[in-house]
Parts: sequence; C-alpha cells; structure tokens
Amino acid sequence: MTAEQIQALNDAFQTFKNEHKGEISNMKTQLDAIETAVARGGNAYGGGSSNAGITSGAAKEHKEKFLAWARKGSDPDGLRGLEIQANLSTLSDPDGGFLVPVEIEKNIERLALASVAMRRLARVVKSKGEYTKPLSKGGATGGWVAEKAARPETDTPELQLFSPPMNEIYAMPSVTQKLLDMSDFDIEAWLLEEINDVFVTTEGTGFITGNGVSQVKGINDSALMVANANWVYGKTGYLTSGHATLLNNADKLIDLQHALKPVYRQNGTWLMADSTFSVIRKFKDGDGNYLWRPGLLENTPDTLLGKPVEIDENMDSIGANTYPIAFGDFKRAYTIVDHVSGVRLLRDPFTVKGYVNFYVTKKLAAGISNYEAIKFLKIAA
Repeated sequence: MTAEQIQALNDAFQTFKNEHKGEISNMKTQLDAIETAVARGGNAYGGGSSNAGITSGAAKEHKEKFLAWARKGSDPDGLRGLEIQANLSTLSDPDGGFLVPVEIEKNIERLALASVAMRRLARVVKSKGEYTKPLSKGGATGGWVAEKAARPETDTPELQLFSPPMNEIYAMPSVTQKLLDMSDFDIEAWLLEEINDVFVTTEGTGFITGNGVSQVKGINDSALMVANANWVYGKTGYLTSGHATLLNNADKLIDLQHALKPVYRQNGTWLMADSTFSVIRKFKDGDGNYLWRPGLLENTPDTLLGKPVEIDENMDSIGANTYPIAFGDFKRAYTIVDHVSGVRLLRDPFTVKGYVNFYVTKKLAAGISNYEAIKFLKIAA
C-alpha cells in the first residue's frame, strides 16, 4: 500500500470520526449512566441489580473531584456538573449539598448492614418519594365452586395504606482545615468512619424504639401492644413471662414461638439484647441440656429452639414491664424505605474559624407493615 493510500485511509477515518463524534459521545454518556445507576443499586431503567461493584469513569472522576472539594472547597460548579454527567443527580440547587460518591455510600450501606440487626432482618426498598403500599387487613372470603355453579360475590377485604413518612437523619463531623491541608490525611476514611458511627447509632435506635415523631417508627412501642398474643391492625401481640421482674421460664419461649402463625414461624428469628441472650443461654431442659445451640460452622447463626438469634442492644433489658424479646418474620413485619437521593453533604468552613463542619444528611422511612408477623415477650406476672 502506497503512502498516498495510507493517507487517504487516515483522512477517511478522521472524517468518519468527526461526523459521528456526537453520537459516540452520547453513547459513552449513556453507558456511564447505566454503569453508575447499577453501582447505586439499580439500573438506568428503574429495575434492581446486585452488580454494585461496577463504577463508571464519570463516577470515578466525581469521587476525585468530591474529595478535592471536601479538602479545599474548590470548583463546586465542576462537581455539580459531574454529578449530572455521572447520572447521580439532575439537581442544580447548590443549597442541597453534594452527593457522596457511590463507593463511599456503598461502604456506609455495608457497614450499616453489618452493624444494625434490623437492616439484615427487615425488608429494605428504595423510593423516589413518599412510599405507599396497600395492605389487606383480612376479611376476604371465597371457597370451592363447581364448574357451572354460580359465583356469589365475596366480601371485599378492608385495605389499609402503609405509608411511613420520610424522615431525615444527619451527622455533622468537624475537622481542622490544617488537618485537611495535610496530604497524608485520608479524608475518605475519616468521612466514612464519622458518618457511619452516627448513622448506625441513629438508625439502630430508631428501628427498635423510634416513636414516629420526626423519626422512624420502631417495632417496640408499649402503647401499641395487646395482650395474650392477639393482634389488631396497628398493634402487635405479646405474651407475659410469668414473673414480675425475671425471665426464668423456658416454656414461655416455646409459647412465644408458637403464638406466631406457622406461615410466619417458618422464617422466624429471635431478636434480643446480649444481656437477655446471656440469661437464655443458661436455660436447660428437663434432662439438663442447654436449650441454646451455638452454630457449629463458621458464619452459621446461633439458634434457639431451632431458629436464629439476632442481637440488638437497642432492645429492652430484662426488667419489670419491659419487652426484651421479639420473635417474628421481620421481612414480612417491618419495612425500611431508603430515599434514592442518597447521602448528601454540605461543607461549612465559616461557622467556626479554622474548622470545617461537614453536614451530612440522608432520608429514610420505616415502620411495621405487618403486625401479625411479630410477637413480643413482656416481663410481667
């Protein structure tokens, strides 16, 4: 091939590249958007995905720019543009703060999952706004019918809307500007540790004892309990321990387990504080065998009466009129709704001279979605 032919091919390729440059750029942007959306736990078309490790070039560039901004407060306009380019946000309001990069947010989620029992047990969904789901309170009727027999109209089940309000949790760690200026200061690790400590504590408490006023509604609210393991919509059932101040009757654990319908019991889990678990570990049957059985294999959960045990220090300790033990199918019983807006951060270098405050926020909702799927043990005679 002559030099003229090679040059002609190069010119033709360059012409093709110039003509289709916009299309290629658009395709790359779309691919980056898809990859980033997958990295945030979904996909560009609204479905779910488990490929959370994939990050796009735009997302990586966003992370670098975000950490530079966190150190120096530099180029916020460029950071806002990268959020949109990486399909993290379509917002342009700087007062709303900046989105925490995908990798940092995913690490926050993983740490929360490891530290908060209800994150592991409950049903967790994502929502773009207020979450609403119709639930049947029971009462629908039906039955067998012959091929040509009449089908009488059945009773209509009574529906109740489960719509927990969105609430906001925040953390506000503070660091000196001098420390931020040091090149060996790992701001990513520092932010992750500081944010996670607050979020884990706040979420964990809310999912158990939250009163629903400017916070999520937890599972343990004595005002919403009915005795003898009965239940009505809006209230959970409980059994009593048989003693005014102690947990000393192993039979009550069996009663509590069987107070739950078999459809929920088959996926049931015990939930209690470690101090309560310590008491139960010492229970023995009539032959002197311990009721509690530790998991024999690594990563195998400990079991009590054949069901796994989860520990949450936000559960009541044993004492008069407390509810130290819950047993239920928590995926059916409790729903956590994470807002898709993710974790946002505002940088404040002005309030305290020489220090930078990082105001971090996250929106979520939570509440009991099926009161029949959980029961409590109350310490009472």
